[in-house]
Amino acid sequence: MSGFLDEMAHASAARAAQARANEPFAALERRAKATARAARLVLSTAGFDVIAELKLMSPAAGRLGARNEDWLRRVTAYAQGGAAAVSVLTEPSRFDGSLEHLRQASAALAPFKVPTMRKDFLVDPYQVLEARAAGAGGVLLIVRMLPRSQLVQLLDAAAEHGLFVLLEAFDAGDLHAAREILAARTAGRAAGGADEILVGINSRDLQTLEVVPERFELLAPQLPGDTPAVAESGVATANDAVRMMRLGYRLALIGTALMSRDDPRQLLREILATTRTVKA
Repeated sequence: MSGFLDEMAHASAARAAQARANEPFAALERRAKATARAARLVLSTAGFDVIAELKLMSPAAGRLGARNEDWLRRVTAYAQGGAAAVSVLTEPSRFDGSLEHLRQASAALAPFKVPTMRKDFLVDPYQVLEARAAGAGGVLLIVRMLPRSQLVQLLDAAAEHGLFVLLEAFDAGDLHAAREILAARTAGRAAGGADEILVGINSRDLQTLEVVPERFELLAPQLPGDTPAVAESGVATANDAVRMMRLGYRLALIGTALMSRDDPRQLLREILATTRTVKA
């Protein structure tokens, strides 16, 4: 792992341990099961979708948006602009996120039938249940951050509680591991619940935190063909999204570009209208 991911993994494990001390696993599981089912992730038949992100702070860009911003209004604008899902950062130290943000966003989006996705550095199935108890419909899991057995435990928890998963890769090694995991789960699906998994390529360099857009093209031939692929980081315009679509990506996860807009609906609508009318 990179130094950044290692730092995030250790901090995440400490948060999970403290949360377990405050609320035992069994109690959290009861609360998660009692939480109203989240909206399902529905991809458009028109051919391209966006996961819009609520990201109040970034290690690369610093504070995004005003400190006193009504961010729930922004989340609602994402749904009105056509986002298929809304990613909510819950990591507190470097992204200024929280589970309370996830709870509030999930409640605000429920009338629009748009699911939230917990984006964090998850290391424990407990944290998947925290997401479900907060109303989330999905979680992000980082392939290289976890041993295979631990990653499978989190995938199992997500499947059991009806959450979709964005399985995030950074390089060819991550993609190879993701393809192996997907193949194993497909082969064993008869014995358990069906998975709902997306595979994402994050173009951000973990050492410099700079975006490397060439990574999308380099890794596109290695994407699992039967799993929707997500382009993460570096998609800021409709032209960027069209390029991703032509490389074989089915969705884009967009945070900074949307957070920088006073009204993100315009950018979302432009991206969706353009990608759904041009030829792939």
